[in-house]
Amino acid sequence: MSHTWNTRAETGADIPAIRDIVRTAFPTPEEAALVDALRADPEAWIAGLSLVAVDDDDRPVGHALLTRCHIGDSPALCLAPVAVRPERQNSGAGTAAVRAAIIAAEGLGEHHVVVLGHPEYYPRFGFTRASAHGIGLTIDVPDEALMALTLDAAHPLPAGTVRYAAPFGI
Repeated sequence: MSHTWNTRAETGADIPAIRDIVRTAFPTPEEAALVDALRADPEAWIAGLSLVAVDDDDRPVGHALLTRCHIGDSPALCLAPVAVRPERQNSGAGTAAVRAAIIAAEGLGEHHVVVLGHPEYYPRFGFTRASAHGIGLTIDVPDEALMALTLDAAHPLPAGTVRYAAPFGI
């Protein structure tokens, strides 16, 4: 069932709801702890790049987070995690949150985004296989799962190894 979702940047009041969304969307609490650790990391956290999709009562039901990473020496953003309350999955809330996050990143003048995720989901946003651009990781992952996106055609994706923020542990 599709729905038109409103999106906005997270507020301090949203933090418990975001924690709950992420905790219920994933099988372990590790991803919720990751969001908290990223929020506390001044080198990773970028104000305005934690976006929520909200219901008609302005309650968050979906969340997408972009934090600082690097591709080689070039600054980039990492999209992770993306989460939606289980009862609202497949409703477009995740898509709305991701699109809002990408638009917010463009508005801040960011150029590149990487995601390690489902290869059938993220291409809808323009992500392509990172290896085709010479982008890789220091860990083994399925080649099709690491994807990258340039937000500005004047700034093509750089080649290099993705360096995630410290809380990712990669």
